[in-house]
Amino acid sequence: MRWGIIGCGDVTEIKSGPAYKTIEGFELAAVMRRDFDKAKDYAERHGVSKVFADADELINDDDIDAVYIATPPDTHKYYALKVAAANKPCCIEKPMTPSYSESLAIHQAFKDKNLPLFVAYYRRSLPRFNQVKDWLDNKYIGDVRHINWRYNKPASDIDNSKAYNWRTDAKIAPAGYFDDLASHGLNLFTFLIADITDAYGISGNQQGLYTSKDTVTACWIHENGVTGSGNWNFGCDGHTDKVLISGSKGTIQFSIFHDNPIVLNSETKNEELFIENPKHIQIHHVTGMRDMLIKKNYTHPSTGTTALHTSWVMDKILGNL
Repeated sequence: MRWGIIGCGDVTEIKSGPAYKTIEGFELAAVMRRDFDKAKDYAERHGVSKVFADADELINDDDIDAVYIATPPDTHKYYALKVAAANKPCCIEKPMTPSYSESLAIHQAFKDKNLPLFVAYYRRSLPRFNQVKDWLDNKYIGDVRHINWRYNKPASDIDNSKAYNWRTDAKIAPAGYFDDLASHGLNLFTFLIADITDAYGISGNQQGLYTSKDTVTACWIHENGVTGSGNWNFGCDGHTDKVLISGSKGTIQFSIFHDNPIVLNSETKNEELFIENPKHIQIHHVTGMRDMLIKKNYTHPSTGTTALHTSWVMDKILGNL
């Protein structure tokens, strides 16, 4: 299956791009970037044969079987609807879009044509988080009662300089780093526990460094009755990334982004494991797409449907629904 990438920026250099060219059954056949010189440079460094400055040309090229959209989220809907019209499978970088309504439009377009749609919430495929799911499924901490995530970090140099950054531009990412980072964790929590049936939040801009939100606090409930809470603040001293799952017989602790050990403390089992992430962190995610699309022996955990649910949760927390 020959893939083309729209938007060959930083995320495709190590995290994702190499997976599409090294996994047996997949080939990275084309890349597109509006800056043709940058697209050509990427293609030369990664051994890609076709280079485009026009996304329509890549999408409609008969030599391209599937498309990976790796642009900022405000253009995901624009390109995804074109891929659906071309009747090709697609993978979209997370978050799916900046809003639930745009995500729903993409989901519906692929559903109407019965086309495979994936979203790069790759943590669902990483061994470290599958180990957490295994502990939960084996009920080592009994019945899960509550999940809490605290993620705080200081303003970056680029934030303090007030230089432009699309991740903090309210027109592209209304909730700033919350859109980019919290979406990963919230998507993972529904994979580990269950879908969320209701969510509430408060948010604001405390620092005035950029146009998007810089702090969000939320609570939610999963369909199985498990409650959840979270706080994300991007102007705090120090960097904290701590998830705590509390059950009737113990706890599980881990980080979403930090490479800390995952820790199980329960009445029947106590374990601390360090499970290193792969160099190309999307390798398991992309392998799963290969297994579903070509080998047809796998049900992928990160689809347009699961990503749509995350978009709904995000908009609920931000008060947009």
